[in-house]
Amino acid sequence: MRAFSGIQPTGIIHIGNLFGAIRNWCLLQNQCECIFCIVNYHAITLPKSPKKLKEQTYKMMAILLAAGIEPTKSVPFIQSKVKEHTELCWILNTITKIPELERMTQFKEKAKAHKKATNVGLFDYPVLMAADILLYKTDIVPVGEDQRQHVELAQVLAKRFNRLFGETFKIPRAFIQKKGARIMGLDNPLKKMSKSAKSSFNYISIDDSPEQIREKVKRAVTDSGKKIKTSPRKPAVSNLLNIYSLASGKEISAIEEEFKNSGYREFKEKLTLVLIELLSPLQKKIREIEKDQAYIENILKEGKEKAQKIARKTIEEVKEKVGLL
Repeated sequence: MRAFSGIQPTGIIHIGNLFGAIRNWCLLQNQCECIFCIVNYHAITLPKSPKKLKEQTYKMMAILLAAGIEPTKSVPFIQSKVKEHTELCWILNTITKIPELERMTQFKEKAKAHKKATNVGLFDYPVLMAADILLYKTDIVPVGEDQRQHVELAQVLAKRFNRLFGETFKIPRAFIQKKGARIMGLDNPLKKMSKSAKSSFNYISIDDSPEQIREKVKRAVTDSGKKIKTSPRKPAVSNLLNIYSLASGKEISAIEEEFKNSGYREFKEKLTLVLIELLSPLQKKIREIEKDQAYIENILKEGKEKAQKIARKTIEEVKEKVGLL
């Protein structure tokens, strides 16, 4: 079984990305063949400084390695280094219907938030994502709930291509882990934690110092009442309990029992310590890996070669069936 997933290189990688995506990737390495892509083409659908984009791409690789992605068990690489991604995207564009893209929730949300920056690339983002997935004849796609719609489009396009040109692509399925799949914002527990949030008090970044973590947890919103209990009526406390559980490895029921006679202040102080204990060693490891650019370059070179070998075979098959070869 083959898994494929991608992550955008940005300056802010938060604990939602760590718990919801990167940790799951690390676990999947031991269960199936994994291909993990730093999707820098997707990143430029919104304005980016070229210099920062390059820096952040290599920083993302350092983060993945520090978090536990092992090149001996998986294939990490940079999207733009494998030209077959854009080739397949163009071919899939010719069988994609405009109304299918107009229905995409993420496009509508981003177009609303970035009216002056809305472009064709942002509109076509789901087709490139479909190409990313289908290029590797993927079985499962570990993603967050917010990406399910994009994986469903990949399924539609795979079936359509197979029907028009003959059996070619596997029909991928979204693989969504319930635990850690949706970490909500510290300032708004009704919306997902987001690196594009207007306020830095929305998220805990992997790069945050102990002082920043302490201040953000202190300012995190809570619910009325004093009980530290998970409940649909207490979304803020439920979110903090979920974060505590994922950071500490303890079950939520055990955490509720531990703080049954405590108030929010004591709970937040302990949550702060748990997050610092989790992130401090990770930050140290990231810094160590970042210093060895030759090591990162070598891993990315090997990953590119492995990914391109699979991608080239697929694109040749696709071009032959479409009549381009």
